[in-house]
Amino acid sequence: MKRICIYCEKWASGGIESFLAAMLSKLDFGSAGFQIDIVASRMEKSIFTAPLQRLGISFYQLSGDRNCIFQNRKEFIKLLEQKRYDVLHVNAFHAASLYYLCLGRRYGIPKRIAHSHNSDLRQGKFRWLKLAVHDWGKRHFVQEATELWACSSAAAQFMFSTDQGVRIIPNGIDTARFRFRPDQRTAVKKRLHIDDQIVIGHVGRLSYQKNQMFLLSVFQRLIQHIPNSRLMLVGDGELEERLKDKAAALGLADRVLFVGATERVEELLWAMDVFWFPSLFEGLGIAAVEAQAAGLPVLCSTNVPQEALLLPAVQALPLDGEEDTWVKKTLALCERSVCREDCAELVRAKGYDMRDVACLIAGLYQAECATRGKI
Repeated sequence: MKRICIYCEKWASGGIESFLAAMLSKLDFGSAGFQIDIVASRMEKSIFTAPLQRLGISFYQLSGDRNCIFQNRKEFIKLLEQKRYDVLHVNAFHAASLYYLCLGRRYGIPKRIAHSHNSDLRQGKFRWLKLAVHDWGKRHFVQEATELWACSSAAAQFMFSTDQGVRIIPNGIDTARFRFRPDQRTAVKKRLHIDDQIVIGHVGRLSYQKNQMFLLSVFQRLIQHIPNSRLMLVGDGELEERLKDKAAALGLADRVLFVGATERVEELLWAMDVFWFPSLFEGLGIAAVEAQAAGLPVLCSTNVPQEALLLPAVQALPLDGEEDTWVKKTLALCERSVCREDCAELVRAKGYDMRDVACLIAGLYQAECATRGKI
């Protein structure tokens, strides 16, 4: 058996977890000869944990606190000594996480993968310090990798300062799962009591990066033109209460649906009419890819990487002072008719089907070690 350690700084219900869960669900562990552990400094409640456990994947929490650096190091070393991994796959939002590649090299892991999933860090009081640590990590830890992966060119530049020699791994999805089903659309809209309403939708962690505050401002203007519209926010996160408070302050409390995280996001996408994705930064933007597979017209910010703009029904718009532009484009999209059933196959043809991506990653796990780093 080839023993594989997949590391994330935090395991919850975000984009990295969604990608890994979808990819791992497509692997035939028996045929591939893989034994897979998911390791995180902190494990939170996640919709992805139980399905992966049923597949035989084990989960290990280090200290339980991402800031307990020395305790995390100690726990990770104990795991490395016990497990003797063949592959260490570090999934990173910032370069500090790549420190674990150093430990992997020290304990003889031959294949050490640095996988970038992000293109910036969120704003905040200590952003300057986090960027300084990120830059320091790039200079000292990237060299410990035997392979560099990224979900987009922007993510490669952010983590490695180049996209040369970096393998771009598409953030694939199960395209067949997202194929539009009009019968289910009717059932879901009836269940949510939005049968006769135009539904503007968004999927993403309720966080600064995803910029849902902007959506509320745009939606307040949109309802002046489409009074029977609703805004559906799918996901959970640290800004949930602030978003609910703002919706109430704008008089939108009964027009915004906060539906939380779900294992059946495709059903909610089928119920939507237009998808909004105004991220301030993205490694790729897998939710936008899923929306396209579900046949939705998508309005995204110009911060979303070009690799995520797969179909003609996607438009990238600026954010600053452009609420009216988003409203006008949304009105135009609501009048446009597309064959939603065809879109899943079109996304697959672009190379974003998870079965194909899983086969690619399985082959890379099995392949001989690259020569970037030294064992």
